Amino acid sequence: MLLKFTKMHGLGNDFVVLDGISQGVTLTSDQYRQIADRHFGVGCDQILLIEKATRDDVDFRYRIFNADGNEVEQCGNGARCFMRFVLDKGLTRKTETRVQTAGGIIVPRMEPDHSVTVNMGVPRFTPQEIPFEANKRALTYSLSLKSRQVKISALSIGNPHAVQVVKDVDKAPVTTQGPLIEKHTRFPQGANVGYMQVVNRGRIKLRVFERGAGETLACGSGACAAVIAGIQRGLLDSQAVVETRGGELNVRWDGDEKPVWMTGGAVTVFEGTIDI
Repeated sequence: MLLKFTKMHGLGNDFVVLDGISQGVTLTSDQYRQIADRHFGVGCDQILLIEKATRDDVDFRYRIFNADGNEVEQCGNGARCFMRFVLDKGLTRKTETRVQTAGGIIVPRMEPDHSVTVNMGVPRFTPQEIPFEANKRALTYSLSLKSRQVKISALSIGNPHAVQVVKDVDKAPVTTQGPLIEKHTRFPQGANVGYMQVVNRGRIKLRVFERGAGETLACGSGACAAVIAGIQRGLLDSQAVVETRGGELNVRWDGDEKPVWMTGGAVTVFEGTIDI
């Protein structure tokens, strides 16, 4: 099967974007893994599949597949790339769209400066909604990791996140501890694992070990989760700049039952065709 694709990135978090409206796309998990393979495929952190909406109150359906071939609920950097893609390809003329994802409805908007702002929805904190195994909602939780305990914030941005506050993000055990938290039994669907260093009340540094992808240069939903956790713990104001290894994002959250807003760039790298 010959498939046309577009390679894109949001702050170095890179994607293969497939137009499932103009061409038929029916792939297995093994085929998604092959596309994502950086040696034998195109190479990416995630694959984004754009399809026709399956409900009347949205414009598109947007699906996300991690490099391990599994479908996941949400991807903030991918949402920004989605918005640029559908405009560039003439799939819409709207500068703001309502988009159906496995994690709920998101609303990306193209700004005049060509950055993209995404309404990522209302974060969820009750353990059953994350999902996370705990008797009741708490500000932080103690998580057992082999011979030590770590303190995390647990929440959902349409996908599950565990956020730690660290003194120095460059020295954080992202690649060694991250996989343990990602697959911890208290996260039945796995988790994206964030390590946040608070610079001041309006700026953080962040690294994220993403579920099914490993550490990436940036994670949009992870940036949202970290800022929300920082606000709840009294460390941040309602708007903050998030420094990732791939660049900066702006995140705003005005409190419980309010949506979280994320703004950043989206870049097209190249286009091609793959025989899969």
